[in-house]
Parts: sequence; C-alpha cells; structure tokens
Amino acid sequence: MFTRIGSVTKTFTGTLLMQLVESGAVSLDDTIGQYVDDIPNGDRITLRQLANMTSGVQSYTNLDSFQDQLFAQPGRVFSTDELLGLAIPRSPAFEPGERFDYSNSNFVLLGLVIEKVSGKSLAENYQTGIFAPLGIENTFSPGANPDLPDPHPQGYTLQGIVDHPKVATNATNWNPSWSWATGHLVSTVDDLLTFGRALGTGQGLLGTDAQMTRLNAFPKPLGYGIALGCVDGWIGHDGSEPGYTTTLFYDTTSDTTVAVQANSDIFSGDCEDQAVLPDNSTEFTCNSPALRVFSALSDALGHEYAGHD
Repeated sequence: MFTRIGSVTKTFTGTLLMQLVESGAVSLDDTIGQYVDDIPNGDRITLRQLANMTSGVQSYTNLDSFQDQLFAQPGRVFSTDELLGLAIPRSPAFEPGERFDYSNSNFVLLGLVIEKVSGKSLAENYQTGIFAPLGIENTFSPGANPDLPDPHPQGYTLQGIVDHPKVATNATNWNPSWSWATGHLVSTVDDLLTFGRALGTGQGLLGTDAQMTRLNAFPKPLGYGIALGCVDGWIGHDGSEPGYTTTLFYDTTSDTTVAVQANSDIFSGDCEDQAVLPDNSTEFTCNSPALRVFSALSDALGHEYAGHD
C-alpha cells in the first residue's frame, strides 16, 4: 500500500548528507554559502545547523504567502527557487545556532547541496545511496507527478479549510512538488521497516563513525539531531502531507522497528483551530493519526513512547 510519507523523507535526505560527510565530499561545518548563493547569514549557517534545525532560515511552509498559493491551487507545481524565494526575504528568523526552530526550508537547501556536490539529481541519490543498497523497491521520488501507484488509499485532510463545520477533502492527488527534499517521498510499510532498522543501526547505509556522529547530534533524553528525533530510546521521525501521516521509529533497546501509515492528516486532541496543521508537532497533546497508533504500539511493546498525552 503506497502513501506519501511526509517529513520521514528528511531521514532519507539526512542519510544522503551523512554519506557525503563520510566520503569527505562535505563537512557538517561547511557553510551553506559555499554551495548556495544569496542566503542571509550564508557565510555562518552550517550544514549541521540546517540538519538539526538551528539555522534561523524561515520555513516557507509557515508563511501565508505559500499557504494561500497551495490551498488555492493544490495541483500547482512549485520549483525550489519559488520555495526559497518565499522564505529568504523573511530570513533570518534568529541567529545561527541560537535556538531550535523546525524549518522545511533547511532541507530544501540540503537537497540543493546534495545535488550540487554529487552531480546527480536528488532522486538518483536516493536510488544509489539508499534504495539499491537496502533492496528497497517500492519507495520513490515522485517529482511533480501527483499520481500514486496502486494500491493506495485515498487521503483526507482539513488543511486549508476555514469554513465551519469543517468537512474533510480528498487530497490524494495534490501535487507533492512543494515538499521535495523535505517531505515528498512515497513508500510502503515494508520498505519503511527495512529502512527504519538501517536508519537506527547504520547497517548498509553508514559506517560506525558517521552513524555515531549522527546519533550523538541531539540532546538527551529528548532532542532533534541530523534529520532524526530521539525520544526515550526511540529514534526516527514522523511526517505529514495533506491527506497522509506516517511514523517511523527504531527502538534501540530491543532492535524493533515500527512503521505506521495513515490516510488522514487530521490531528486530534488539544489542537488549535487553524487552517494549517503542524508538520512536526512539538505539542504532544495534539497528534496525528499515525503518531497516535505508534504511541499505542509502543505501549504494547513495553517501551512507552513518552511523546504523547
């Protein structure tokens, strides 16, 4: 069953970054200005800060100017220049390294770095760096193609709806180009389980030193590092695209991987009434369908995920 995996894509993009670091092609302490021109504070923002969400680059997905365009034309194709063109004039939101702020713009920039350094498209990098080594065959980069292969469920969302009472709309074929390196991959549960264990252990993806650099990048017990979250020994990410939510976590204490896909991004709990729901919620009382299912599964496995109410 194919669904859009949203920000779980970041774990794939972050893995490609760490592979470039491991090969010596880039350093996490390189500045984004070495690869992409005209970024405010580009001579001080490092690739590490982009990957751990401390860069200060504004997230284009938080801006009304982006949301108005997406919800008015869900089939619209966005280029990376257009996405960054929305965010850069609003940047910096704060000084590099000053604090954590989840920004999708960071991973658009990292995607551009990966393409420039490798000389290959991001889709080719996913294939050669991750899919082929792990034998993953049902995960892919859709580019600007809004069609999902069969079998797939219809995806439902309330995003962009301001009328009351709210009625969910079908977002299955909304164009995914707007999320690119930050959230556009399509996958299946089986592929996610394969990738999730490799993500947690590094096996088949990264050597020991690079994996440890990645796993030591976030503060304990709760933190966000190089495209990974860590909550009480659970390592992974959740994701949300209009119509779909996903969670992928690896339990370091039991060598267990849990992947959940849901065909709804309608959050529940103590949620603010807003047209746009959070891509990566830090308010654990307001959670996605996939994260709520994962939370229940973690309880059943005897290793409770603390990031829920």
